[in-house]
Amino acid sequence: MGGSLARRLLSDHRVIAEKSGIELELVKVAVRDLSKPRPFPSELLTDRPEDVVRDPDVALVVEVMGGLEPAGELVLTALNERKPVVTANKELLAARGPELFTRAAEKGVSLLFEAAVGGGIPLIRPLSESLAGEPITRVLGIVNGTTNFILTAMAEEGRPYREALAEAQRLGYAEADPSADVGGGDAAAKAAILAGLAFGVWVGGDRVYREGIESVDVADLAFARRLGYALKLLAVAERTPHGPAVRVHPAMIPIEHPLAGVRGANNAVFVEGPGVGELLFMGPGAGGEPTATAVLGDLIDAAREYLAGAQVAPRIRFGDGGVADFARVETKWYLRLEVVDAPGVLAQIAAVFGEHRVSLMSVWQEGRGETATLLLVTHDAPEEHHRRAVEALRSLEVVKQVAATYRVVAPEP
Repeated sequence: MGGSLARRLLSDHRVIAEKSGIELELVKVAVRDLSKPRPFPSELLTDRPEDVVRDPDVALVVEVMGGLEPAGELVLTALNERKPVVTANKELLAARGPELFTRAAEKGVSLLFEAAVGGGIPLIRPLSESLAGEPITRVLGIVNGTTNFILTAMAEEGRPYREALAEAQRLGYAEADPSADVGGGDAAAKAAILAGLAFGVWVGGDRVYREGIESVDVADLAFARRLGYALKLLAVAERTPHGPAVRVHPAMIPIEHPLAGVRGANNAVFVEGPGVGELLFMGPGAGGEPTATAVLGDLIDAAREYLAGAQVAPRIRFGDGGVADFARVETKWYLRLEVVDAPGVLAQIAAVFGEHRVSLMSVWQEGRGETATLLLVTHDAPEEHHRRAVEALRSLEVVKQVAATYRVVAPEP
């Protein structure tokens, strides 16, 4: 993405100036390997990133190197030098957001991060500015293109997880080590940022409940479709009676919901609030060119503020407040059980749910013979009640296997 941005700054210099009235000049670029061929002048390059942030000729700093360090200290150094910073580093913001935003406010400069969530989708600015006065109730998002590509391939082509992952790697959608994506870590960092913007309470990435897609069975995508659902890796941030709750996990979502139709490597974020109703932001969530467009927009914005010469007031303020314990949040579950096909089995299973104060919304049976498959969908109940019920089911002799459990995310009533 850094290469795409540098190319844009050089090749589109005149277009940017004509459209924005801002003259942006690329002064210095820090790279890891100076010997690697690059499509811009070598005299701009350095392998010492601290040379960029401390150069007196550099007025604005862009950080797209990723990771916690040295990125964190470089951003902090730039802010201390009273230089506005544009970053795409969701991991850094999720881990050190309050510290960095406080420092930016103290120095009166901007810290902008449109590209940190959703790639090229305009999302951060609408949440932090256009919807600043809206008491947002819930944000649902498909915020990782790699996992959405994999789940789309599994659902539409019937590919097993490993095969779909290999295809994503072959096409460049997944890294050689895809754990941050398929394990939910990337989406959790983005969910933390979205929750902070939506509710005005900073949520650290370590406070986000997280499950990945590594155990998703292609059979459940087929069952989901038959039951009227699509299976997606969802980031969910919602107001609850216990405070904001933030989670990332595979979830069934009704097939008629807009997020259910988001295919391939695209991202989409669905925002709900009493004043605006429902808003959908959708587009390419990754890739050098879309992400560079988002960074460039922040750069132009930061340049305008810099040229105005006034101390910048914080655009985002985060108050004190805790995050809800996910175990207390009400959820709805889908379960696939392999059971003995005999009279009275369903009654035993229903009794277990009743003992743990979980009611069943629907039951389907697949197959007959010695073993049958039961597909269950529950009504809303506290997360911990569902977990205890599942543990009790595993101890029943008539239950051969709890083959799969997924949460069901339904539209707000």
